[in-house]
Amino acid sequence: MGLRINDIVPNLELTTDHGTFKFHDWIGDQWAILFSHPKDFTPVCTTEFGAVSQLGAEWAKRGTKVIGLSVDSVEEHGKWKSDIESFASAKAEFPIIADLDLTVSKAFDMLPAEAYLPDGRTAADSASVRSVFIISPDKKVQLIMTYPMSVGRNFAEVLRALDALQATFGQPIATPANWQHGQDVIVALSLNDDQAREKFGEIDVKLPYLRTTKQPS
Repeated sequence: MGLRINDIVPNLELTTDHGTFKFHDWIGDQWAILFSHPKDFTPVCTTEFGAVSQLGAEWAKRGTKVIGLSVDSVEEHGKWKSDIESFASAKAEFPIIADLDLTVSKAFDMLPAEAYLPDGRTAADSASVRSVFIISPDKKVQLIMTYPMSVGRNFAEVLRALDALQATFGQPIATPANWQHGQDVIVALSLNDDQAREKFGEIDVKLPYLRTTKQPS
């Protein structure tokens, strides 16, 4: 069975271009994002990893670590990072997992258990390794996004989703469609109106089941 939201991520030993470490140790007490791609030196993925590099200050501002993954070697990652940095005009300071034996891809249900890499493989052989996992400090999966090879990931949306997850984590609130940081949030149905006002102050009752309030600071 694959990983689901609220599952604890497997504490695998990861081989990366930043060394070898256990996944949980690397996460520590921070938020983390694992983003994977099918192959180094491919055009769409170069733009994506470039976008991640350009957002370095934004990840840090949110207390979030990012880590990439592909089924290429540590040596290939090091060479490819030069291209990423040249394209993006930003340092690629995050580690990239070298998942040559597919252990991580299979553990995260990006590839079936029987998958293998053929000789002379192309990106199409690992096309499903194109996912984003946002992980909370308790090591649980909070969000999963999977994209086809033809669609580059929108990391502005990944940031927005991260903001929403951090805003609602452990709080009786949710975020509405198209929410951005600082906008009003939805009061959870677990609170009645009096409880909501006691906790948040003013609430806006738009419908009996749809009440909003200012985003808690």
